[in-house]
Amino acid sequence: MLKQELEDGQTSLADPHFRADVLSGLAARPRAIPARWFYDRRGSELFEEITRLPEYYPTRTETALLRETGPELGALAARGAAVVEFGSGSSVKTPLLLRAIDPAAYVPIDISGDFLRQSAAELGQAFPGLPVYPVEANFLRPVPLPGQVAGMPKLGFFPGSTIGNMQAFHAVDLLRAMRDWLGEGARLLIGMDRVKPAEVLVPAYDDAQGVTAAFNRNLLARINRELGGTIPVEAFRHVALWNDDAARIEMHLEAVRDVEFTVEGRGFAMAAGETIHTENSHKYGRNGARMLLRAGGWTPIREWTDPNDWFALILCEAQPLRMAP
Repeated sequence: MLKQELEDGQTSLADPHFRADVLSGLAARPRAIPARWFYDRRGSELFEEITRLPEYYPTRTETALLRETGPELGALAARGAAVVEFGSGSSVKTPLLLRAIDPAAYVPIDISGDFLRQSAAELGQAFPGLPVYPVEANFLRPVPLPGQVAGMPKLGFFPGSTIGNMQAFHAVDLLRAMRDWLGEGARLLIGMDRVKPAEVLVPAYDDAQGVTAAFNRNLLARINRELGGTIPVEAFRHVALWNDDAARIEMHLEAVRDVEFTVEGRGFAMAAGETIHTENSHKYGRNGARMLLRAGGWTPIREWTDPNDWFALILCEAQPLRMAP
């Protein structure tokens, strides 16, 4: 890992994958940095704020679905299962699931170590009899599960339509990896956002209070802090738009003037109007969602959606591994 001197004279360790993604992304055309790097501690806190905004329908819609389907989920979940959540537990959604199915253990996996430990501690206090085994890892790479849950049936939990942040081929790869990590007979409860009118979608990613804009620009602040960057954060504005051809919301950081800056001593220049593409959020219709899940090794067995059909919770079962002839 790379040692980085901070302004206060202290040292910290910069993630080499973060460094590589930022330097290659800023050098690319078009420029793009993967959305997973939003989630340092401040980014995770800002995202929690976003989930409570009036424009941001996904969290409240998915939460309502979890409340309504709790008894049915409890009946469908295997007894003695370990819940493995991909992404740190939400203070609202995760307890709803844990109460509904009364699992034998809970394993949250998240790339943001501070936020992971905080959420795991809070859930441990809320469920004092539940063993909690947090795993600090990027679940886009192989993740060994704790040995304590090796013999338990697994229920994967992937809420928030996080799968929509990935291109379809990457999403399929991740679903296949989850199927391998969770093992034979596992189930997966996944949230998937539906295609809907742009006038509903765009405000959810460009709120009136500017919280999403702060969340987006925090990526630049993180680059400055962890990679010795000199990016003028105030010279970039948040942009959210609906790409109808790709069925996705896109988030960008657009330079409002010509800028020059360095990261790790490397110089970069951007003209006014040029953007850094920071996130995609793909939306799926019913058939598209099922095709994606089946391609990833999961068979949908039950689906719940809200009255507006804005969001879906889908319970899937791991497909049997195919043996080579």
